[in-house]
Amino acid sequence: MNNPLDYTISELNKLAPKKGRLLIAEPFMDDLYFKRSVVLLTEYNKDGAFGFMLNKPLDITINDTIEDFPPFDVPIFMGGPVQSDSLFYIHTQGDFIEGSVKIKDNLYWSGNFDQLKQLVKDQQIFPHEIKFFIGYSGWDNEQLISEIESESWIISDIKSNQMNSFNDVDLWKNTLQKMGSKFSVLSNFPEDPSHN
Repeated sequence: MNNPLDYTISELNKLAPKKGRLLIAEPFMDDLYFKRSVVLLTEYNKDGAFGFMLNKPLDITINDTIEDFPPFDVPIFMGGPVQSDSLFYIHTQGDFIEGSVKIKDNLYWSGNFDQLKQLVKDQQIFPHEIKFFIGYSGWDNEQLISEIESESWIISDIKSNQMNSFNDVDLWKNTLQKMGSKFSVLSNFPEDPSHN
C-alpha cells in the first residue's frame, strides 16, 4: 500500500490482539473476504485466533437456513471463510444459555442451541441481543502476528455494551471514526485509491 500519510498503521496500533478485541481491515486491503471487514476476536491464545466478521451480511435469514427455528427476523452474516457450512452465534444471554463461552463482559459465543430456540420461541431474546454467522475467521498465531506487522489490521477495544453497534451498516467506517482523528482520516479513504 502506498501510504499518503506521515504515519503508519503500526505506529497507530497501540493494542495487541486479544480475545474481545476487534481487527479492523486497513483501508486498501483487497482480500476477497476481509476487505473493509471488522472482525471480533472470540478466542486468542498461543495456538491462534478465532473470530467473526461483524459487517458482512448475507441475503438470508436464520429462518431461511434452519427449518425448525422459531420465527425470528434476523439476517445471517458471513463470519469468515472457514467452515462455511456451519452456523455460529454471539449473544448477550450467557446467564440463560448453557455452554456459552464468555468473550468479554456481557458478550458470549455459542451455547446450547435448543435453549436458544426456546428463548426465541418464548420471546425472551431479541434480535439486538444475538448475531448469527456462517463460517468463521481463523489464523494460527504466527499468521495473524505477521498480518498485523505488515499493517493489514488495526486493533481496537470494544465497550461492554457494544453489541448494539455491531449491526451498524457502516461499522467499518464508524468504528475507525470513533478511534480519533488519525484513524478517522483512514475511514475516509476511497476503496479504490485511483478514484481519489
